[in-house]
Formats: sequence, C-alpha cells, structure tokens
Amino acid sequence: MAESTGERPASLAHSKIIDEAKRLEESTLYSMKGHHCAAARWRKGHLWLGLPSVVISGLVGATAFTKLAEQQPWIGYLAGALAIFVAILSGVTTFLNPNDREAAHLSVAHGYDKLNNDARFFHSIVCWQGESEEFLTARLRTLIDEKDKLNANSPQIPDWAYKKARKGIDAGETKFEVDKEEPPPPTPSKPHGAPDVLPPRSPPAPRGPFRSGIRLKPTNKS
Repeated sequence: MAESTGERPASLAHSKIIDEAKRLEESTLYSMKGHHCAAARWRKGHLWLGLPSVVISGLVGATAFTKLAEQQPWIGYLAGALAIFVAILSGVTTFLNPNDREAAHLSVAHGYDKLNNDARFFHSIVCWQGESEEFLTARLRTLIDEKDKLNANSPQIPDWAYKKARKGIDAGETKFEVDKEEPPPPTPSKPHGAPDVLPPRSPPAPRGPFRSGIRLKPTNKS
C-alpha cells in the first residue's frame, strides 16, 4: 500500500525546503491580495474622476443649456464654473492616471497569484514525489527568483491596501472550501488478525446455592 503524504519520512533538508516554500506561498498571498486591493481603489478613482467630467461636459455643451445661458445670465456664470470644474477634474485625472495605475497593480497581482499557486503545488505535491533534494532546491530557487523579479518590477503597495488585504486574509477570504474542511478522525488500529466484531460475552454464572441447575440443600451441623 502506498504511503500517504503525512506518513512519508522527511529529512531535515527536505523539511526546510517545504517550510521555505510555505513562506513563499504566504508572502505571495499577501502581495497578490494587496495589489488587488490597490487596483480596485484606482478603478473606483477612475470612475469618480472620469464620470463627472463626461456628464458635466455633455451638459454644458448641450444646445438647450447654451440657449438658457443667453437668456439667463446666472446660467452663463454656472456654465463657466462647470467648465472650470471639468478642467480641474481633467487635470487631476491626467496627473494621477488612475487607469494606468490600476492596470499596473492588476498585472502584478496576476503574477503573484500564479507564483502563489506554483509555491503551493510545489510544497504539497512536488515535494512528495520522491525527487532528490538537489532537484527540489533548484526548483525552489527558481520560484524565489521569480518573486524577486516581481518585487523589482511592481509598484509599491500602499499601507491602506496592505492592511485591507491582511484583514481580508484573516477573515478567510482567500481560503477554499477544501481548506475549511476538517480531516476525519483517525480510526483506532486493531491487532493483526483480530475479528472486526468481538464475540458476545457469556452470561455470568448464577449467584446463590446453585450448581449445574441443582439447588444444594444446606446441612445442619450439630
């Protein structure tokens, strides 16, 4: 019978490789979640800045609004103020560039997500397939190099995004249903050759002055 993962013996070096892969999985999980939080915020910022600009620009440029501005001077002043407001929003949008920032965080988040899956697959599957420690070390080194490359080419995660990611991870947002299931309780082992069901115990011997179904009469001593 093949041994399960938990039953296979592991050397000290093998255990250290697994521990380091688990650290890599945890680190990439926080990075992936943090970049996703940052990308979501920049997506909202792009909508908050872009949508009012489009609506106000369309309103000010409408023919009916222009005719009203000619009839009512205060509407003309309002149109001028709205035009200035649209110009400010456009300048802020150009300066912050939320669309490109969202794309940058989202792209890096996908890279960390892939690396997180690779690290989990490595320590839970590959490390138990009988590969040599030299092979496992080289594979782990490749995963670490991929993480270093992502760190060097990724934008910095804001503090608020990291805190939000940590809160979500602690709340179990990144766990799968299979991770939440508790393992079945171990079945007690039995001696080799022992029957599955113990035979019923024989009834206890009757108490009192009975023997083999014959009642003994007490003797009187003089």
